This record gives sequence, structure tokens and C-alpha cells, in this order.
Amino acid sequence: MRWLAFLVLAAACAVPGAGAAPEMKREEQMVEKVAGYARLIGPEQADDPRVLAALAAVPRAEFVPAPWRHAAHDDSALPIAHGQTISQPTIVALMTHLLGVKPGDRVLEVGTGSGYQAAVLAAMGAEVVSVEIIPALAAEARERLARLGYRGVAVHTGDGGLGWPEAAPYDAIIVTAAAPRVPPALVAELRPGGRLVIPVGPEGGIQQLRLVEKAADGSLAERTVTDVRFVPLTGTEREPPAPAGEPR
Repeated sequence: MRWLAFLVLAAACAVPGAGAAPEMKREEQMVEKVAGYARLIGPEQADDPRVLAALAAVPRAEFVPAPWRHAAHDDSALPIAHGQTISQPTIVALMTHLLGVKPGDRVLEVGTGSGYQAAVLAAMGAEVVSVEIIPALAAEARERLARLGYRGVAVHTGDGGLGWPEAAPYDAIIVTAAAPRVPPALVAELRPGGRLVIPVGPEGGIQQLRLVEKAADGSLAERTVTDVRFVPLTGTEREPPAPAGEPR
């Protein structure tokens, strides 16, 4: 997932035991740190237990490079290959919650990264179409997801800002990098009644995590959920560079 979380949430770190804890136990400890994520949506919001269960079921360490696996169960973003990152679990939970995914839903993910977000969506019963612009990352994620048994994820190499029209329409779309606007191609590929979650804002600055909902008549309702900071979306929808000598 190609983003860096702007929000740093306070969380107690588990004290390592004398022996290595079972993998599932580590995931459960991670979920304890993530619990309460829904307060970022609003004070009356409650966590979705299905989202927390999906995070507990996906072995995050498998999606983290070996040098960083000691921190795989921290609530933080971590570096992966090709200058990208794996998402902070709290933000993964928040974005997944906002999608409102149901078993059998078809979800488009723009920005496969390590494949972690796709695995969480698959663990919730979604059929995931994931698009990654970096060929090596796409190949690595495809192999990793297949090895771990996530058969409901199809990883493609391409410009995710253009979506993946071959499998459209989608019940939900998630974008894991910041765009200067909501890409029109993604809105067009969203099914009526569907939801799109995307960070919008300038490269290198504070952005807004937005939820876009498409009504049955095709009209759109959009709202900002919280401030974030993501790495930029690349490809067609990337923000053009500012002229020399001009601030962004």
C-alpha cells in the first residue's frame, strides 16, 4: 500500500514473552492496538467486528520484508520494496470499514503494494481486483497472495487511476495513494449504491480521506472523514509537478 499515515495513534506495545508467540496470537495483539479505530469516523461510531476479525486472520508478517518483521505487528506503516510502504493497520481498518464490504462484493483496489489490503478484503469475503503500476510489485504480490491461499484476488499491472474496466462495475473501490482529485474513471466504474474511499490532496502535504457514495440514480455524495498523508498516486492521475520556483 503506497501511503504514509499522517495520524499516529497512541497504543500500548505488548511486552515480548520469553518465547516466540504463535502468529495468530501476535495478530490478535495487533488488533487490540487497532480497536477503537471507528472514532476517526465520529464519536458515535463503533468498530466493525468483521473488520477486526479479518485483520486477525491475515498474517501481516508475511507482507513485510524480513528486515522489518520484528515490527510487523506494530500499529505503523513499514517500508516494503521499491520505495513503497505497507499500510498502518489502523488506517487499513478504517478504510475497509468505510467500504462496507459484504461477502461476494467485487472490490477494485488501486495500488496493490505488498498485497496486505487485498488480503484483508479477501478475508471479508470480497472478490478483489487489484491494480499495481509497478510491475515488480505486482508480480511479488501475486505470488505472495497465491502462496498464502488468497484465491479471490486478481492482481493486474496497470495505471490504477484509469481503474480496470474489464471487471467493472464494482461494489466498492479503494485507492491507497493520494490523488489531486477523485479520478472520473473510478467514479464511472463504481456501481450505483457503491462506495469509493480515496485520499485527496497535494503531494507531500496534508490530504483528506474521502468517502464517495454513488446513489441509485448515479448522483454522488462526498464527505471528508479525516486528515491523512499518503504517498502520491502515479500514472495518469498524478498531480503535475509545479513549475520551477513555484510552491506547490
